[in-house]
Amino acid sequence: QVQLVDSGGGLVQAGGSLRLSCTNSGRTFNNPAMGWFRQAPGKEREFVAGIRWGSGTTEYADSVKGRFTISRENDKKTVFLQMNSLKPEDTAVYYCALEKFWSSGTSFSANYWGQGTQVTVSS
Repeated sequence: QVQLVDSGGGLVQAGGSLRLSCTNSGRTFNNPAMGWFRQAPGKEREFVAGIRWGSGTTEYADSVKGRFTISRENDKKTVFLQMNSLKPEDTAVYYCALEKFWSSGTSFSANYWGQGTQVTVSS
């Protein structure tokens, strides 16, 4: 069973930084991908960033490129999202996600979700 525990959210002023963490405390897969989505009030959940464990390749939403960095531990259990130059429009609940295998050229499709962590950026 997979259990994703995400943390690290909080309140920060515009221009500031936060680092989110997500740990899978359950079973692992041979070549998984982990990533982050976010959902702002009244909006749909959207992809933010993802990383493929085998190749280490990463993908980002255009809105966060150059500001956010996703990284992983080699244990296939922990992923981080370093968020810099935060903007008020980054305010959302951020969800960790795991896909058992993320094929190149396809959208990240989560098989499992974390419980979410709130990020609030004040102007």
